[in-house]
Amino acid sequence: MKPKQQSKAHLWLFLPFILMMGAFCIAPSIWVIINSFYTDDAFTLEHYHKVLTSPFYLQAIRNSFWVSTYASIFGLIIGLLATSSLRYVSGRIRNVIIAFVNVSNNFSGVPLAFAFIIVLGTNGAITLIMRNYGLDGFNLYSTLGLIIVYIYFQIPMAILLLYPAFDSLKDDWQEAAALLGAGPLKYWQKVALPVLLPSILGTFVLLLANALGAYATAYTLTASNVNLIPIRIGALVAGDITLNPNLAAALSIILVVQLALVTLINQWLLRRRKYA
Repeated sequence: MKPKQQSKAHLWLFLPFILMMGAFCIAPSIWVIINSFYTDDAFTLEHYHKVLTSPFYLQAIRNSFWVSTYASIFGLIIGLLATSSLRYVSGRIRNVIIAFVNVSNNFSGVPLAFAFIIVLGTNGAITLIMRNYGLDGFNLYSTLGLIIVYIYFQIPMAILLLYPAFDSLKDDWQEAAALLGAGPLKYWQKVALPVLLPSILGTFVLLLANALGAYATAYTLTASNVNLIPIRIGALVAGDITLNPNLAAALSIILVVQLALVTLINQWLLRRRKYA
């Protein structure tokens, strides 16, 4: 078989993947975009007007953004410190930790919320111990509790995304910096962090997307106690009283726009650094 014919034959292997992408990603996205502009088969901007003028939905937008941002920042910082520490342990210990991180990265949704309820809920193990010492007042079912849970499932993802980036740091760079009189802090400030910056910013965007779209954990933990966009979308799609899939589509588009703006800012910062 000629090379050109062979390459065409290999393209057919991608056909199942293309069909799956079309059926489960592209087609639903097109449906969401189109239906966000329709009410009773009539083109309208009513849904976007309602979302952008309603204090209730604006609160959901703000809460989703800030909860996700705080969780992504703290998750990124902890993940960055943990990944940096992995470079200084033996290979066997590092492999065990990475294997554990891989497993914990898949521990999310309802099981994660249930685990936190057992440990830090109203009658959780740690909550009861703290109450015996007069330390009471932490509410897991609040915005702060939700941020803590989000940080927990952001850390493994941050480690897995940042771990390959640390391979770009050479050991002799730190030795050369030390010979020139730069301490560890100066080395990280002037050498390591600038090299890792694209990966750090890219990881932050992915963590933000992961947190913005989280539904099962937030719903199981807080239900309607914390007003978030994914919970509002779920109520509009599957609710018994407020069923309105077109309004849910408009909220979904606004959620995507939030992430797109963060991605554009990330790309702008990278270009500024490149041409600085």
